[in-house]
Amino acid sequence: MLQFARFTLVRAVMAFVTLLFVSLIVFSLMELVPGDCAERYLAFKNTQGLQITTEDIDAERARLGLDRPFIVRWTTWITNAFSGEFGDSCILRVNINHLLGDKFLISLGICMTSLVLAYLIAVPVGIISVTANSPILNNTLRFVSYLGLALPNFLLALLIMLFFTVQFGESLTGLFSSEFRDADWSYERVLDFLGHVWLPIFILGWSATAFAIQTVRALMSDEIGKLYVTAAAARGVTGRRLIMRYPARHALGPIVNSLGFDLNRIFNELPIVALILTLTETGALLIEALARSNDQQLAGAIIFLLTASIVALNFLTDILLAVVDPRVRRSILGN
Repeated sequence: MLQFARFTLVRAVMAFVTLLFVSLIVFSLMELVPGDCAERYLAFKNTQGLQITTEDIDAERARLGLDRPFIVRWTTWITNAFSGEFGDSCILRVNINHLLGDKFLISLGICMTSLVLAYLIAVPVGIISVTANSPILNNTLRFVSYLGLALPNFLLALLIMLFFTVQFGESLTGLFSSEFRDADWSYERVLDFLGHVWLPIFILGWSATAFAIQTVRALMSDEIGKLYVTAAAARGVTGRRLIMRYPARHALGPIVNSLGFDLNRIFNELPIVALILTLTETGALLIEALARSNDQQLAGAIIFLLTASIVALNFLTDILLAVVDPRVRRSILGN
């Protein structure tokens, strides 16, 4: 247990250092954008008819602490970020915590649900396709997985929206109906949310499932022909017990270890899906902050939260992999 505790501590320190390093990159990119927050905000005010002088910019820069050294500003930013405080939006001048509200949790929930759904389908389907030895089943699954990889998520979203608009007169846009959009959470609002959120979950899970099926098939095909599986079969281990105890158990290790990567890939697809479905969540806010308003404070907060989620998931999967994979456990515990 001492070795396992040491392994957990080392992984936790590595996760913390990774998050610090990524936060430095994010903050540096925020700083490299032409014009600081004071200039962008006052330039926005200038478009509203206000006359802005150089003295106004200097005063605003001093008020925001932008005249301090880079390392001091990054240290302050990352300290506040770890405590859950990201300051104000550079353009909107609204507290970022209030601006995000529950939007990030909703976005993370959508991505995580899509990821879980993808692997709940892909793992058994991938295992069955390798062990069934059925050409019809294999070709069907191969066609479905290739279709999932070839059909872009935004096109799938448009096709589904078009079908529901023509057949039912409902475009399925947004995450809430108009009467629940700004309401407090209640049982009725949860039901309304569930009636809308299934579509982005399905769309994001579409390509994730296809990718996961290909991954599971490849890993199982590689493991099932190895000598240790043949030796286990010679000892009388057969059927489902043979498959689940040996090749499946070893094949699932790399899959568990890739969950953080898959979450990042799904979140990368969320902004374009959010634009198509007019979702008012983090993906839409990130597009707005990066492409339209140039609000680097808001974009930096969203990217940091996403990075923290991925780093935390990678940490948990490292621990889980050490628990379920005997090879990793033996390398850690030395037995």
